[in-house]
Amino acid sequence: MNGDLAEADGANGAFSVGLTISGAARRSTLPDGAPREAEAFLHAWEEEIGDSCQPTSSPAASAEFQVKSRALKMRDVAIINVHGVSAVRSESVPPPFEEQVRMFVIWRGSWTRDGTRDRGDQTLSGGQFILEHSDRKSHFETVPHTTAKLFVLPAATLKPLLGNRIAFGSVDSAEMRLLTAHANMVHKTVGDLSTAGVEAARGSLLELAKAVVMGRFDDVEPRLGPALTQAAKDLVNRHLTNPELSRTMLARELNVSVRTLQRAFAAAGETVASYIRSRRLEEARLALAAPYGQLSVSELAAHWQFADSSHFFRAFKKHYGQSPTEYARSTRAARNRTDFRTGGADAGTSDTHRVDRTSTPGLSRGGLSEA
Repeated sequence: MNGDLAEADGANGAFSVGLTISGAARRSTLPDGAPREAEAFLHAWEEEIGDSCQPTSSPAASAEFQVKSRALKMRDVAIINVHGVSAVRSESVPPPFEEQVRMFVIWRGSWTRDGTRDRGDQTLSGGQFILEHSDRKSHFETVPHTTAKLFVLPAATLKPLLGNRIAFGSVDSAEMRLLTAHANMVHKTVGDLSTAGVEAARGSLLELAKAVVMGRFDDVEPRLGPALTQAAKDLVNRHLTNPELSRTMLARELNVSVRTLQRAFAAAGETVASYIRSRRLEEARLALAAPYGQLSVSELAAHWQFADSSHFFRAFKKHYGQSPTEYARSTRAARNRTDFRTGGADAGTSDTHRVDRTSTPGLSRGGLSEA
């Protein structure tokens, strides 16, 4: 068991706490079957995060029990990431406790949570989310290899919009993409944020949660620009080889206007087109440096959706200061010198540069063809 109990920044109002339990550390003499080493962690979790979603394990869990959990709290907002190689469950704690709005986002596996008298137990599969107002404790159970994200949100902010409804849908919806992109950014940067930065991150997250409830993004809210930009970049990175990739496609997928998308990128000193081009050039550069196999420069240009090899040639040289052929030749020469010093095989000196199909993302195996 490994528990990380350090605050991200005690002065900025955010608290981050994590837990990893695996193998022999799971075997314990504590009455409730929890690892003895976890007592300090669980106490810190309850004190700082709250006990509504405190992680525990099934008493029947074996010595092979493995789970990782990381929680972040910003005042009355908590973001909890859970990945269980083993099945995981939380304890059901009786009321009273404060009202909350909770969101369960399931990336992989399945997650069963106990229902109300009106609704039975509910099971969410990978790719689904549910958001609801709750004024009672509940517990959850997962199957092995479940990855999920939980949000604990203040009822005062979201209950007027949600009422007694339950928001349910796909994690691929435009609003959910924005929310999860922002949450991931907060997890990565909270340690570097000032107190004002944490408050801004909290406010943006609540605005994005409202967007999930209402099914639309408030495109005049300036605080949401970074989340929109990150969600767009995530989409770009998944569609680099798609010939339809454009600002229009991204705006459609994120359910915003092209103007709103452009404004968000401009605030970060970028344009949508320049980001797409730079990412495609970067992937092409990595392919040019691949040590094995072959693909011609013109094939590479076509794969990464450049208009033609001449356009690719000019864009690459402008970005990196070398033509694709010059870059490939210099990379190959450097690799050959290293191989010579270490006694490795010669990497080849053919003047016709070709790139590995198997080491380039998205490229299929196949025969060779001339440029």
